[in-house]
Amino acid sequence: MKLFLRSLQFRILSIYILVSVLMIGMTGSVLYVGISRVVMHESVKSNQMAIAKGGTYVEMYIDRLKVLSEMLARNPETIRTLASKNKTGEADILNIIHNVLSTDSSIKSVFVISKDGYVLSNEKKLNMTQSTNLMDEPWYVAAIHSNSPTLTSARMQKFSMDKNNWVISMSQEITDRNGKNLGVVQMDIKYRKIEDYLNELDLGSNGYAFIINSKNRIVYHKDVSYFKNTAKQQQLIKLSQQKQGYDPKKNRLIYKTKLKDSDWTLVGVSSLDGLKQIRSQLLKSFFMVAAGLLLLIGLASPWIAKSLTRPIRRLEQAMQQVERGRLIVSVPETGVTEVQGLAQHFNSMVLEIRQLLKDIEKKEQSLRLHELSVLHSQINPHFLYNTLDTIVWMAEFQDTERVISTTKALAEFFQLSLSGGSEFTTIEKEMAHVSKYLFIQKERYGDKLSYEVNYDPLLADKGIPKIILQPLVENAIYHGIREKEGPGHLDVYAIVAKDKTIQFFVEDDGVGFNTSILNAGPSQLSHNHNESKKEKALPKLGGIGIQNVDERLKLYYGDPYGVFITSTPGKGTQVKVVLPGLEPLAME
Repeated sequence: MKLFLRSLQFRILSIYILVSVLMIGMTGSVLYVGISRVVMHESVKSNQMAIAKGGTYVEMYIDRLKVLSEMLARNPETIRTLASKNKTGEADILNIIHNVLSTDSSIKSVFVISKDGYVLSNEKKLNMTQSTNLMDEPWYVAAIHSNSPTLTSARMQKFSMDKNNWVISMSQEITDRNGKNLGVVQMDIKYRKIEDYLNELDLGSNGYAFIINSKNRIVYHKDVSYFKNTAKQQQLIKLSQQKQGYDPKKNRLIYKTKLKDSDWTLVGVSSLDGLKQIRSQLLKSFFMVAAGLLLLIGLASPWIAKSLTRPIRRLEQAMQQVERGRLIVSVPETGVTEVQGLAQHFNSMVLEIRQLLKDIEKKEQSLRLHELSVLHSQINPHFLYNTLDTIVWMAEFQDTERVISTTKALAEFFQLSLSGGSEFTTIEKEMAHVSKYLFIQKERYGDKLSYEVNYDPLLADKGIPKIILQPLVENAIYHGIREKEGPGHLDVYAIVAKDKTIQFFVEDDGVGFNTSILNAGPSQLSHNHNESKKEKALPKLGGIGIQNVDERLKLYYGDPYGVFITSTPGKGTQVKVVLPGLEPLAME
């Protein structure tokens, strides 16, 4: 059992099941959220349309009442009667009132009230105190200052004698031709008329609608207890002041619509019961589908795991053959796509190993070719010709001492260059080789050239490839100091850096150059040794001088090492040679 739990087959089986479960869960979640959003959007839209439709019905009824009240308020007989002192024409006004009542059974009472308290109504038993100055009555003032009929809340009208018969009052000002106030027309509409329009709204099991006016008084609510309970009224006021929209915490929709030609606002509160049911059904469906998929995956996974591990075992056997040194091996590229990819990569890897072995052979051959190039660079015909010409010039002037010293320096220079045919030398001899070269150049250029050669004595016996500094010094003299106006100075020194690498520096104060012309990739040492941003890798310019030095060092030590150049136009150039920490050279 333990072996099976540690086997590739078990791991593939476990990962396959785990990924399948995650994918089913993620897919189900995405679908659930997406469908829920669509359903919620449609539910919200449907409820908003229902509430708006109810508000439209109420608005249409208000418009109808407005027409009737204006017809009565603007009737010439009404105006003439209220304007006269003896109030003639009462019969005509009562006839008009009866005509208005006959057009709509929901209108319970109609009152024509003059500003001095004179009242005409369909109610025969009108028992009320008539005020001689109705301008002191708030309801009267509100009616005459409104540009549209004034709608008051339930139970707010003063003239209905039956307190149990709830009404909603609508007022309209009566004026003469000059706009002078004569009185008002007031209609009492049965409360049930508004209730009939709004009770049909489908707002869910816990949903409801109510109407509130601009003074935060409740005009309509299907639950009559809201008209008696102050705490409940405050709840409705808070709801009317909330921002409309969907509230996910309470799963309800609040939608408000302002009824035109009135100070009423219809507020609908929907419980969105349909959304809950659809979400519940979605969850059940997703769980059923997920259970079926998991069962199918559980049955198919072992077969899939076996089909994957069989070709992998063949691949393992082929790898064991490669470990034994048999590179002529190939794996059949069969099985599922992933295993085919593994087989293809394995076969490609074997081919690359073969190619790498061939490349190593070519590198060894290239190294030998570079050794031959070094032998060619050891004897510079141009340098030799100039030095001999200088010696002849000294001899002509019978400067015997200088002839002797220069000739000895030239002999020692070539002796150090040859170094018994070995490719390697010590730092001490390399520095001596550069010193002899600089001595000869000093004899040639005179005061034009000054130099210093320094190194840590602890580095004296370290072994390095020979003739890696002379080409750099030659380049500094010919391209830096010689082109400079006035004398130039050259420093050659070696140090052990903080990262334990050995670094040689050839620095001149010559004309310098712009390092942007160096057409090469970024130096690896610029990251490893925190070098200046101006430092560039050595350009591939051809020849067997500086390029030869850089390529030789990279062949011996790898790409992080070699020659690096930093230069500033007009100030000079620094050439740095970076080598790894070296062992002392074993002398024969």
